[in-house]
Amino acid sequence: MNITLIGGGNMARAIIGGLRNKGFASQAIRVVEVDPGTRDKLQSDYGVLSFASPQQALPFGELLVIAVKPQQMRAAAAQVAPVLSGQLVVSIAAGIRLEDLSRWLGGHRLLVRCMPNTPALIGAGITAACATPQVSLEQRASAAQILQAVGKVLWVEDEALLDPVTAVSGSGPAYVFYFIEAMQQAATELGLSPQQASTLTLETFLGAARLAAGSTEPVSVLRERVTSRGGTTEAALASMTADRVTEAVVRAIRAASERGRQLGDELGKD
Repeated sequence: MNITLIGGGNMARAIIGGLRNKGFASQAIRVVEVDPGTRDKLQSDYGVLSFASPQQALPFGELLVIAVKPQQMRAAAAQVAPVLSGQLVVSIAAGIRLEDLSRWLGGHRLLVRCMPNTPALIGAGITAACATPQVSLEQRASAAQILQAVGKVLWVEDEALLDPVTAVSGSGPAYVFYFIEAMQQAATELGLSPQQASTLTLETFLGAARLAAGSTEPVSVLRERVTSRGGTTEAALASMTADRVTEAVVRAIRAASERGRQLGDELGKD
């Protein structure tokens, strides 16, 4: 399979690096990037072919990944539309809906919309994807092969679910970092050094996530096992319950999901 990426930013680099690590041939990857310094670095780091415009990158191959910022998607689509010739187009621009992208691409319907998250930059991401009905199972598999270069892939059939996906996994790393910050602050206020606070907190998050990922039991059961009656964990969780932390988190994720819907409306306006 030959692919072309429009945009050479961080997510594009993550995809290229992941593909190369999995044995994908450098000659099968083309990148369109307007910045000459970025083009040169992509070529030197990964051996891929890089070009200043979509026209120079022809032929695109079987799959085209548009990896630009949402605000740049319309302009990128306008450049790509005249030279499309049946490729599957994969968009990783947050908030850009399939119908809007199809319209900007002159009615092209072989589309997959994706929502990755930032751990993709180290190959540990989770990407949710939604395809138009015209995309075949074989084409879905091709898209998944590309997206799996940066982590796991979850398909959703209802595009509207990508707004809550964005709220949970797209924005989710920020929630984790927020909680890490709070735990580190508490640790230092209790007398631990900043380095000790960082090590204890980060290793706790890593270990707990691995434990949950490897368990067949609900996380509620894992939580209960740590919570001894009358113990320190019970005291902490009782404090969080009194402060309605769960309700606050649910409200926050609902707010993020609603903002995602609003951004889709705004970005799709003609």
